[in-house]
Amino acid sequence: MLSGGPISGARTSVRIVVVGDRGTGKSSLIAAAAAETFRPDVPPLLPPTRLPADFYPENTPIVIIDTSSSLENRGRLAEELKRADAVVLTYACDQPSTLNRLSSFWLHELRRLEIRAPVIVAGCKLDRRDAEYNLSVEMLPLMQQFREIETCIECSAANMLQVQEVFYFAQKAVLHPTAPLFDQETQALKPRCVRALKRIFILCDHDMDGALNDEELNEFQVKCFNAPLQPAEIVGVKRVVQEKLHEGVNEFGLTLTGFLFLHALFIEKGRIETTWTVLRKFGYNDELKLRDDYLSIPNKKAPDQSVELTSEAIEFLKGIFSTFDDDKDEVLRESELEDLFSTAPESPWDEVPYRDAVERTPWRGLSLSGFLSEWALMTSLDPAQSIANLIYVGHNCNAESALNITRRRTVDRKKQHTERNVFQCLVFGPKRAGKSALLMSLLGRPFSENYIPTIGEQYVVNIVDQYKGNKKTLILREIPEDGVQKLLSDKESLAASDVAVFVYDSSSEHSLKAAIELLSNVARQGEETGFGMPCLLIAAKNDLDSNSTVNKDSAKICLDMRMDAPIPVSVKERDLNDVFSRIVNAAERPHLSIPETDLSRSRKRYRQIVTNTFMCLSVGAAATFIGLAAYRAYAARKNSSG
Repeated sequence: MLSGGPISGARTSVRIVVVGDRGTGKSSLIAAAAAETFRPDVPPLLPPTRLPADFYPENTPIVIIDTSSSLENRGRLAEELKRADAVVLTYACDQPSTLNRLSSFWLHELRRLEIRAPVIVAGCKLDRRDAEYNLSVEMLPLMQQFREIETCIECSAANMLQVQEVFYFAQKAVLHPTAPLFDQETQALKPRCVRALKRIFILCDHDMDGALNDEELNEFQVKCFNAPLQPAEIVGVKRVVQEKLHEGVNEFGLTLTGFLFLHALFIEKGRIETTWTVLRKFGYNDELKLRDDYLSIPNKKAPDQSVELTSEAIEFLKGIFSTFDDDKDEVLRESELEDLFSTAPESPWDEVPYRDAVERTPWRGLSLSGFLSEWALMTSLDPAQSIANLIYVGHNCNAESALNITRRRTVDRKKQHTERNVFQCLVFGPKRAGKSALLMSLLGRPFSENYIPTIGEQYVVNIVDQYKGNKKTLILREIPEDGVQKLLSDKESLAASDVAVFVYDSSSEHSLKAAIELLSNVARQGEETGFGMPCLLIAAKNDLDSNSTVNKDSAKICLDMRMDAPIPVSVKERDLNDVFSRIVNAAERPHLSIPETDLSRSRKRYRQIVTNTFMCLSVGAAATFIGLAAYRAYAARKNSSG
């Protein structure tokens, strides 16, 4: 890790915008850098200036934008700053007031405009300063207050002193940014950087003894920098680490602690490109996540296809669950889960929709079924994130062997059979119908009398036991009543789901009416888009007083729409009537329980009329043909007898 050319990622150019007070030397700085000589006759505002790719070792061209600080050009200045990859902020070394303006105006202005680009502070006209000046001492308070400043440098266009270095540091700040890797305040590697380097260390530790021996270090060096380390260089690297950090080296070689220390040392010494070269060789982008081209995610061909994990990936996950279950209690505690995902950018299940999607122990632990259910949900909703996290935790194969693209649901309906193992169910219903209670019961959570309205969509997922020991994964996606219109505004919104249920309060006529209205809207959308699906009515709160009108009306509606009878459930009394198994059964028979509306019935009648008419015409034509043939035979006999 001592040599090698840097890798600059996928950027094709770097756009640098130069700003600062009038007369601070912006245009002269740009002209001197481009011409590699001082030009005394520089115009007040230069057109965009391009430095070719071979101008700096990074082999990435630079476009430099000169700006005017006049009030009438403030709008244009703001536009250019928002397009900047990096900002060079200038002051004049012989005009202290322009230095003061950096903190009193310019840096606050960049924040007001929400400019996220790194900032290089450049003191121009260094040749005109008379007094002694310690740049590092004077700039330290400014850099501590404004962390967006990558570095400070002073230069002279007239003397061609450190002119090209200004734009080199600006380019470097873009191609090899400090912020994602290193916390300037704590002087330590950032957590996401530590996680990425830990994964790289584990991948290079082939004998899995917790240290990189000389051979492994050399392989790492060749992979990242295309050049081997000499034995003396390896000894030197380990000596530097051990002198600063005793636990950084042990009898087997360079430890993870030493590996991390070495990268922190590179960054502190201004060699951040070394760490970025390593990260990019192992597929990381500027956000310290694996690049899309590194993942090779297979694309769904149609919206009604879904993505599932292959049996190979599931077996890998079972194995890794066992590996990280240190106490072998068949539950991954939070600390064990954190250890499992310590080589990922972060734990993928800390945020919605995953955080509360599966049942956990009182200490937030996960059983194997909960663990696999989380993976099934993530794979269904975000296959790219799923395959990325599989790779982060050690799955060493391509996406094709980990992900399975299912057959189109429209094809399943024609074949009257599906081979899917994961089913997504949309849960509709009016407010207070019992939708959330149904979701919680899938996770085995106790009923709560406290009503908390669902603000947005929520997901739960669990494994459902089926006939003859078969197991299917069921995902329930609750759609709040006021979110249905937005959902249906997308013509493909029903494509990804296998089945829908409509929950109503079995003691309320108003609740049933609202549920049927939702059912009609969804059924109509399914007919119009071709993404219709099996639908079930769920009569919730069956523990309340029975309403005969509701019972009669719901039965009639199901009969009219050719649906199964409503499924009565009482979450409060834990009388679920095998509802989740019945939802899965409906999803497994994609050609049945699809509700008929007036539109579909009229279409069916029209098809029957056309079919009957065609049959009548066919019979008539056949009779005419037979009659004509008989007449010709009769005429032939008559002629022969005459």
